[in-house]
Amino acid sequence: MRIGDVAAAAGVSTRVLRYYEQQRLLTSTRTPAGHRTYEGTAVERVRLIQLFFRAGLSSRTIREVLPCVDTGEATPELLTLLAAERQRVEGQISDLFTVRDQLDMVIQATVDPDYDCDAAINH
Repeated sequence: MRIGDVAAAAGVSTRVLRYYEQQRLLTSTRTPAGHRTYEGTAVERVRLIQLFFRAGLSSRTIREVLPCVDTGEATPELLTLLAAERQRVEGQISDLFTVRDQLDMVIQATVDPDYDCDAAINH
């Protein structure tokens, strides 16, 4: 498949595909005229890479995960890395809940002139 075909089928730009190649997440071959061509599995691979990016993984981590996806076997080190990443995300979620609760207090204070800020802060 040519780069434009893969991009269209995967719903990404050709620039994204070039970036994935630069990051060694995707491979292509070149025609004698220098055009990139991809295997038929490239669209599925691009969708998988996009899923990993949406999950918050870095290019480096994705590079480590892809061979495990291919073989169905993850190394203990990779599982430890992914568990640490999940724990980091859990911490961010916790922090966001705290921010949300503080915003609720700010909203309440703006609509209730009798709102007791001291009581809310010490709660």
